[in-house]
Amino acid sequence: MKMAFLIHGWGGNPNNAWFPWLKRNLQRAGFVVQVPQLPLPEMPQINRWVAALKKAVASPNEQTYLIGHSMGCQAIARFLESQPANVKIGGAVFVGGFFKRLTGIETEEDHAIDNHWLGTPIDLDLVRVHLNKSVAIFSDNDPFVPLDNQDDFRKRLGSEIIVEHKKGHFDEILELPSALEAVLKISK
Repeated sequence: MKMAFLIHGWGGNPNNAWFPWLKRNLQRAGFVVQVPQLPLPEMPQINRWVAALKKAVASPNEQTYLIGHSMGCQAIARFLESQPANVKIGGAVFVGGFFKRLTGIETEEDHAIDNHWLGTPIDLDLVRVHLNKSVAIFSDNDPFVPLDNQDDFRKRLGSEIIVEHKKGHFDEILELPSALEAVLKISK
């Protein structure tokens, strides 16, 4: 049975933007879908979020698909990095994800969170070992995630890249057909 896990980002929750729409459509396509609430979303910490994903995605396998938004993409990658060498999932869809840099960070508190995530090394080559397939979706006018972030997804994770037009940070849209299409494509 195909399982999909939708992972929200910094300041997010399971009912953000396009998550309810994607959940309904994946369920119609036969997926069992979970959308866990990650702890302290306004103050995300790697160890807490990875622990929450380990609890939610208890037995990842090749029928497991992870879909993340923004910081949720980092959480997915760090979760995969922590898995035993023999664990392989069906794939991941990264929406507005980043490993290189963020822009539009203004407060000291936000800079501390940014530094915590981007300043903590991640082995993307190890992450790729756990992925059968992946797709990374970006917006050409994202105020937080510049397009140069796609390089790590393409080169290090082998992700197919999709660039959407004028979708911002994907946090104010209620439907995201490219994410649904990506999950359906990688799960065939």
